[in-house]
Amino acid sequence: MAAAKRFFTALGSTVDPRFSDDASPSVVISDTIVVILQSKRRFAEQTVEEIADSTETRKTLICLNAESRAQVDELAGKAIAAGGTATGRVHDHEHMYGRAFDDLDGHTWEIVWRHPSPAQG
Repeated sequence: MAAAKRFFTALGSTVDPRFSDDASPSVVISDTIVVILQSKRRFAEQTVEEIADSTETRKTLICLNAESRAQVDELAGKAIAAGGTATGRVHDHEHMYGRAFDDLDGHTWEIVWRHPSPAQG
């Protein structure tokens, strides 16, 4: 958990100590997004399903909006510098730009900027 906290704080997030303990830090990504990280042991206490090996399978893709193409590159660059792994391909379209990375536990995050006016099709 210490490595995960360092990873997310390197991306600019903070840890809210009011809702954190050693097995479940509460990571504040923005005013409206909080992610509760959990140790495998803690997560196993809260589910009856088998816990997937995130380095072998994908069950979710977590996508966050960015305010600009530059912010997409900045956040993806910080994630890679903090030990994350670039994954997938860069999505570079006139109306959308995105990059993805895996965090230290193999969970995929995508950072996407979308043009304020959706593409007309």
